[in-house]
Amino acid sequence: MNWYVLYTKPKWEKKVAEKLTQMGIVCYCPLISQIKQWSDRKKKVEVPLFNSYVFVQMADSDRNSVFQIAGVVRYLFWLGKPAIVRDEEINIIKTSLQSDNIADISVTSIQVGDKIKLEYGAFSNQSAIVKEVSKNYYVLVLESLGCVLKIKYK
Repeated sequence: MNWYVLYTKPKWEKKVAEKLTQMGIVCYCPLISQIKQWSDRKKKVEVPLFNSYVFVQMADSDRNSVFQIAGVVRYLFWLGKPAIVRDEEINIIKTSLQSDNIADISVTSIQVGDKIKLEYGAFSNQSAIVKEVSKNYYVLVLESLGCVLKIKYK
């Protein structure tokens, strides 16, 4: 069975995960502890690591059953197909969150102007500046080589 990514209404991640569990669907909503400041107090609360995302493990034929739950908006799609997350990636998230030496975690997406380091391929270990982000490709500027690189998704 594959892991799929459900997109939920904002701030509904924990409620959706609870309802999925009650229905007998295997789900995972990674949570992190943060200290929130109110005008009169500070409080330690658990918030989702990924805003509006809940991971569900189910057979492809049963995917529509999740829409019975209030708060579920849609599945996350990647290149026209429902996004599938590998078991190893879910396990990495779980073990990373159990580690005691993590002080703070935040998830951000790649945006225009970001400086990144390429880890794979012919240009590995090269620094690049993100010039353009599209649905199907990235345009990166490799200053050290004096060239522009266009990376297409598969």
